[in-house]
Amino acid sequence: MYSEWASLSAQISANSCGAQCFSVLNKFPASAGREVVVSVVKQLGTNLGITQNAEPSHLVKDEEVKWCMDVICFGLSLPLQEHETIKDCVNVYCEWLTALHPQPRISVPKPICEDANLYARQIINHFHNLFVPRQGESADTIKRQAVLCHRVLRTLQQTAQISQLMDRQTWDTLLLFLLAINEILLAPPTVKDDVGDQLCERVLSVLFEVWLLACVRSFPSPSMWKTLQESCAMWRHRVALVDQWNRVNLALTARLLEFSYGPAFPQLKNADEDGQLIPVGMSNDCVAQTWYRFLRMIGNPTALCSPHIISKSSHFVQWALTHEKGAETHQHPCLQQLPQIFLNAMKGISSQVDAFLGLSKTSLIGLTGGGARNAISSSSGTTSSGTTSSASSASTAALGGPGGGAGAAAGPGIPGSTGAGSGGGSAPAPAPTTPTSTSGPPSASSSINSLPLTSMGAGVELAVARPKCNSILHVFHEWLFEAAHIGGDTWRQNRKKQACEASKRPSSMIMEHRKGSISLSQPNSLNDPQSLPPTLTIDKYESGRAEAIGTLCKIFCAKKTGEEILPVYLARFYMALQQCLKITESRECDETLASILLHSSDLFRLDLDGINVLLPGFIAALEIVLPDKDLKLKTQSMVFNRTELRRSAIHILLSIMVLPLHYQTLPIRDLTSETSEKMFTFIQLKSRLMNILMNALQVETDAQNTHMLLGGLLLCVQDAVTFEETELGGGNANSISHNSSGVQHHEANLLSSACSERSASLVSAGTASLGGQTTATMGAGSGSIRDTASAHDYPSLTISDDMSFEFGQELEGVTSYDNAHALFVRATYLVCHRLISSWKTDLNVSLAALELLSGLARLHIRETDALECKRAVKWICDYICYQCSRPPPAHSKDLHSTIVAAFQCTAAWLMQHPYLLQDKDCLQTVLEVVELGISGTKSQSKGTDIPKFKDEKELKPASMRVRDAAENLLTIILEQVGYFPSECGPESISSLLDELALMKHCNSMVPAAAASSEQAIAKFKYFVTENSTILALLEEPLGNDQDPQPTVTLLIRGPFGRHAWTMQLRHLPRSKSGIKYHAVNPGRPIPMNDVTQRPDCEQKNFPEGVDKVQPCVADYSIPTIEQMREQYGSASIRELEAMLENQSIHEKLAWAEADTSADSLSHAQECVPPAVCHEFHAARLFLSHFGFLGFETRNPHNPAEALGNPPQRPLIVLDTKSTAFAADLDRLDKLSARTHDTVYVFYVKSGQTSAQQIVGNMAEEQAASHDTHFASMLQTLGWPVQVAEHSGWTGFAHNSWSLKGTPEEQQQQQQQQQLKSTANEPLNYNGSQRVLYWADVCSEIAFVVPTTWNLRYNSDTGDGGSISSTDQMVNPSNVWARGEAAGDGAAGLAKSKSRNLSLELDTSRRDAKEPVPPTRRKGNVTKPTLLAQAPAKIFLVWLESYEDYLNFPLEDVLAYTRTGEELHTLQLPRAADCHVIFVHSLLSGLLRVKLQGPPGRMSFATPLVDGMVLSRRVVGNLVRQTALNISRRRRLDNDNYQPPHVRRRLKVQDIVQKYKMDLSEAELLAHLFQRAI
Repeated sequence: MYSEWASLSAQISANSCGAQCFSVLNKFPASAGREVVVSVVKQLGTNLGITQNAEPSHLVKDEEVKWCMDVICFGLSLPLQEHETIKDCVNVYCEWLTALHPQPRISVPKPICEDANLYARQIINHFHNLFVPRQGESADTIKRQAVLCHRVLRTLQQTAQISQLMDRQTWDTLLLFLLAINEILLAPPTVKDDVGDQLCERVLSVLFEVWLLACVRSFPSPSMWKTLQESCAMWRHRVALVDQWNRVNLALTARLLEFSYGPAFPQLKNADEDGQLIPVGMSNDCVAQTWYRFLRMIGNPTALCSPHIISKSSHFVQWALTHEKGAETHQHPCLQQLPQIFLNAMKGISSQVDAFLGLSKTSLIGLTGGGARNAISSSSGTTSSGTTSSASSASTAALGGPGGGAGAAAGPGIPGSTGAGSGGGSAPAPAPTTPTSTSGPPSASSSINSLPLTSMGAGVELAVARPKCNSILHVFHEWLFEAAHIGGDTWRQNRKKQACEASKRPSSMIMEHRKGSISLSQPNSLNDPQSLPPTLTIDKYESGRAEAIGTLCKIFCAKKTGEEILPVYLARFYMALQQCLKITESRECDETLASILLHSSDLFRLDLDGINVLLPGFIAALEIVLPDKDLKLKTQSMVFNRTELRRSAIHILLSIMVLPLHYQTLPIRDLTSETSEKMFTFIQLKSRLMNILMNALQVETDAQNTHMLLGGLLLCVQDAVTFEETELGGGNANSISHNSSGVQHHEANLLSSACSERSASLVSAGTASLGGQTTATMGAGSGSIRDTASAHDYPSLTISDDMSFEFGQELEGVTSYDNAHALFVRATYLVCHRLISSWKTDLNVSLAALELLSGLARLHIRETDALECKRAVKWICDYICYQCSRPPPAHSKDLHSTIVAAFQCTAAWLMQHPYLLQDKDCLQTVLEVVELGISGTKSQSKGTDIPKFKDEKELKPASMRVRDAAENLLTIILEQVGYFPSECGPESISSLLDELALMKHCNSMVPAAAASSEQAIAKFKYFVTENSTILALLEEPLGNDQDPQPTVTLLIRGPFGRHAWTMQLRHLPRSKSGIKYHAVNPGRPIPMNDVTQRPDCEQKNFPEGVDKVQPCVADYSIPTIEQMREQYGSASIRELEAMLENQSIHEKLAWAEADTSADSLSHAQECVPPAVCHEFHAARLFLSHFGFLGFETRNPHNPAEALGNPPQRPLIVLDTKSTAFAADLDRLDKLSARTHDTVYVFYVKSGQTSAQQIVGNMAEEQAASHDTHFASMLQTLGWPVQVAEHSGWTGFAHNSWSLKGTPEEQQQQQQQQQLKSTANEPLNYNGSQRVLYWADVCSEIAFVVPTTWNLRYNSDTGDGGSISSTDQMVNPSNVWARGEAAGDGAAGLAKSKSRNLSLELDTSRRDAKEPVPPTRRKGNVTKPTLLAQAPAKIFLVWLESYEDYLNFPLEDVLAYTRTGEELHTLQLPRAADCHVIFVHSLLSGLLRVKLQGPPGRMSFATPLVDGMVLSRRVVGNLVRQTALNISRRRRLDNDNYQPPHVRRRLKVQDIVQKYKMDLSEAELLAHLFQRAI
């Protein structure tokens, strides 16, 4: 840099020698000189005003002053015993130097005042004598000398600061003087506690601070700079040099950043005293020049690794020559400090790199002498632990190279000269990091603890306006690359080469000490490295090397999307990394390895060209760090947090997980060896990656790390399964060739049975049978059809319950991960095992594990093992039992959340594997757990116990949430397992029929009359049973039934949906009901008409012998006719007789008529069956047959009834005449029995920051410019559905779950839509006509891609709840009225508050068999019922440029994402509550994921993990699962959340309260006999 300029070191030497010979008194004996000095100086000292008042000086002529100065010059060189005299000399000179001040002291002689600069230069030179070390002095006198030196330094520094008079010559003299005293004190080898050791830090700080002042007042010449650089080279064995150098560099860097990148760039915060280092008036150009020169001042820091170079100066040579035992220069004990000095130098450089990257936390403990801390904090402030606000882009242009001046050719320039800074304002985005427990702050011995990578990988936000990587490398590359190679193979080869060259040329032992500076950047050794003391061997420099390679990793990880890095830098970086990743034989993790892993978590997700050549090296490093439970860290000066180290390693693992199946048989070249012996293919690394993942999961103890590993595990299994389905789906066994070792060489069959060198050797070493089994299983996995054997004929190659993990290790390398099935089995086993054993107490890990198991359940693997699935379900059930059985203090909200999640997980397994319920044991296990959830205890705690019946048990569920979840699972088992999706498709688990639809099929309805639901409802009878199920009964047969039978059509509305049934009372099975069992004419015989003669006989009323019986008193109690006549008179008797006579006449006439009529037996006709009855009271029959009319008597033993409550009424009649009834019923139908969520999908083109631009990307004309993978990802998220025909959730409250009319109407609608919609809108899923939809048995999710239509639509609905009539898709009758505002808004709300806690076990209607139930938590009494919390807003954002996630306009985009439900919630959704899944497409075709969301305990769900890299095969599936899991976690975390079936049940209870008719039993029966209208 200054090669053309002359050095001033000779002048320094001359001044040093000259000061000692200046004085005439040197010519006299020492004693004579001392006496002169004592007397003269004492006199001068009295005038200074120290002991008495100051007087004007008597020295008025130049000669007088010069004579006195001659004396003082000699006085300063006196032995230290003359302390008082020396002190007076110092006092006099310090006073006289005030001549340069604006106000000189009164005692300064007049000549000095008149020519201050001339005298000041002499005084400064004379001061040299004071600093010369005296030999053999005691520690006490040395301290006194140091005190005087301090005084002089303070005076000189103060003078330099405040003087206005100093000319350039004086400045140069001052700087040369400071260089000279540093030289004399610091160049000799360090000796503890001598004056050099005591003053070391002080003289250096004064030198640097005065130098900085000179840069402002009188910029030093290039010769001065060159001299400074040469001098510093001689002091590098002093720790203080590098500390002060770092201090000045950081202060200058802070100023440089300020004006280069503007105020928005994260500010480099230095300690307050370091902030004062830079003089006030320093211009930007001057800062830039000074910064670069100071940076280069100590030469190449890697020279510190060569004691031979550092000890080349004449002072070390002199020590070696005078050493009594004879020693080499590099064996001086003071050089033991070199490794620490090297580390400090590297940490200083690292801190500067951090500052340029804008890293928001850097701790530099002990980097400066005073132990000052330098931390970078972002200009927008730091938020709470774990989240840092990153300041966003500065709109300033970057710094250009400094122009002109002496340093115009000052090397490669300034970092950032390539220009950076994206325009636009700043949007601080909090990084989503979960606070984790770490092992406390680093200990003080760690000197500097450079930037650790924080939690989720995104904890460290780089500045948006940071310079390009190339710019930073231009400045620091030489030092960092050299430092990274220290001790590596290439470094050793270079040393040998240089040693050979050195031995060929003549060497001279004693070199002129200045010449040593020429080679200060060449780490060559002229001596045998074996002669180094053990504390200076090259491995002792490892800490500095680790810092250097860590810094390089940080620089390369700062690459932005599309940024180019020079190939030469990439090549050198990869070489350095490969050297540093070499694994030692002891397989320990050393500092270099740890530093690489800590700082390179992003390396594989940045599109760095050729980065995959490092894959084998990184995998070997991960194999050391992750599977080891007690990781042994071999450290010297650096302290690593093991949890952070593992987390960073997991990030790297997650970014390379999908590479083997992505690149398949592509070879990975070895960087160093030319031959292809060691060449790997990607697919060979698959089994090693799986081993790392499984073993890491087995030993991981940190919750967040476990969470990440679980996400990675599901990614692996999902990727393998999808890969086999798509890529290997048509694999044919005949095309696979087997060679003797069982390794298969075929391109299509990439899951070869031997995935690594180790497994190949294992197979070929004699485990041929094992290899054979593997290939068989593999073949089945590839979809091949074998003639001889199926996979099940072979023993399972998975690790089973009774097999230890250790025993399994040998199998792993060969077999475990050959195909998706084996991976699935291993993952299920491992996760279930860990869930039960060690994860059950941690909420987040339990949830992540259960999410993973649910994900595994959904995978379609060809040869799924029923036993494995059964075992998984058994384990989950055991988990629920364990959690429920924990003691009461452990029962918290978190515990119940895990139980609820476990019930949901069980449901997922049973839905996907319905055959499990055919297994008796499995069915019993599941139902026992359901019973435990609902009632709180099992009927049989052991198999041998006598079962306890329902009415004998007390109802004590763990909590209402657990009970609801268990009920839900029971319903799924009974209704859905094996039957979902139903005929209606997955979009509905309810029947698509309602009253209106049924009436349209009814014979009695005139089509025109079926216009309104009120009319249809009038035809039905409504009853409520169990206070939770509404029965609507229609007694008319439907039109398609030709066979009139007692028919009743039911609509059952219960907590779990709406179901339609038609029932007929049949006396014969359908198969026989068509056969008539009687002929048309039975052909009866003709009756015989001859009537037999009846003999006339007298009728006797009494037996014949009655007269013979003797009458008694009782016989006379009945009066005779005569007596009656006498009593009542004859008239009454005559009337009676007349009546009897008339009657007999009538009877005789009737007999006669009957004999002559056609119906008489003589004229009998053929019998005809009666007319078929079409009128049935079928509702009454149904209710009676199903036991709803059995009115129970009071049971005095039941506690609920003993209290005087009326017995439970099995049936409640609803009054349907109210006009609001139809609306309430519709509202109930609008409450889905499943959860529903919406994900909004956005496409962000590079650099877009406004919501209008982003939403505008989905316009028709923009679609062509999208990434093609975006459209294919959308297709994998869900099924495209037409909103007009869709009966599930559409993403909008007003038209979801509505019935879409008859097929004829639908056809008309479709035709209209086809006319209106444009055919070429493949991505138009904004919800106006089409939307992407997915559903399973308990959840629905809609994916909406908003366009400008959504904003218009939202503003329309938001105003008054009415949808504008222009939107053709909206059927006005289907609009969901806002809240309950359809007429009973306030009343409905009041009621909802009161009924919010009611449950089906309401005390007003307790069943005789049920004891007192628990009630719901009382905390939410005043909350409205519908939704206490808005559903989670989830955004899926496709980024063309990854950095755009920082500027995504969340707040503005919310306006496009209304569902209509916001009206029901207490608060509108806020940007802070939104979850965003960013997906960025890498050049390799893989996708990088970035998650952002509220920093809650449960906000981050799996399987996606921040920073994960996915393949396109699985992105849709994993995004969907993550969105569902995020929503589930939100619901679990919300105290006021009610599951859908509970909300439906509460709605039914609400309807009951409003419309019930209080009928007695008699009135109820009478009601049944009335016809509906």
